[in-house]
Amino acid sequence: MTDTRIRLLQEGDWNELVTLEERAYVASGLSEGEAALRSRHRASPSTCFVLEHAGRFGGYLLALPYPLFRCPDLSLTEEGAVQGSNLHLHDLVIAEPARGRGLAHRIQQHLEETGRAASYQTLSLVAVHGSQVLWTRLGYRARPGIGLPASYGAEAVYMVKPLEIAVTRRLPGPLPEAKRADADVSVPSAFRRSRPATGALSFLFGFPHATGASG
Repeated sequence: MTDTRIRLLQEGDWNELVTLEERAYVASGLSEGEAALRSRHRASPSTCFVLEHAGRFGGYLLALPYPLFRCPDLSLTEEGAVQGSNLHLHDLVIAEPARGRGLAHRIQQHLEETGRAASYQTLSLVAVHGSQVLWTRLGYRARPGIGLPASYGAEAVYMVKPLEIAVTRRLPGPLPEAKRADADVSVPSAFRRSRPATGALSFLFGFPHATGASG
């Protein structure tokens, strides 16, 4: 698509990003607010992207390193960068005019390529509002035993996807076993938010914000 490109998130993008995030999540109570969103970006600027479509802001994706089987709490800001081999797809939203063109899938693939190039071993996200069906088709596995923060809602599901190239090189065995939901696991957003927001596949192709909108 010659009229579409993916680039790093810049300071001038924040007004449109925050407006889009609010449209996707306020009604369901999953909106984080600008301070929290900016803290995710500060934690990992090289894995946060904007999708431009037809010369306009067409969506965004926020991802950051996070320990496997843990994730950000939507009600809290990040206190600093986290190191590790897992890259967490926290949020993905496609703007309404750009939906229905597979752009959510495209930006998610861009994140996978970025993760492989940086030697991450896995991708994770939190699916909400039933969007785990979509993420399963993209190679993510549900880990229902993982306890999540209340900020995600009762039906949220933690999911993990191996990054094959990195796994082949550095992780020959299966994924480590998750702790039980009642174990001492710091809870977590989504991919965070991987749910289909009302009318907003915040995420991938026309299904749902690591997260939900038609892509």
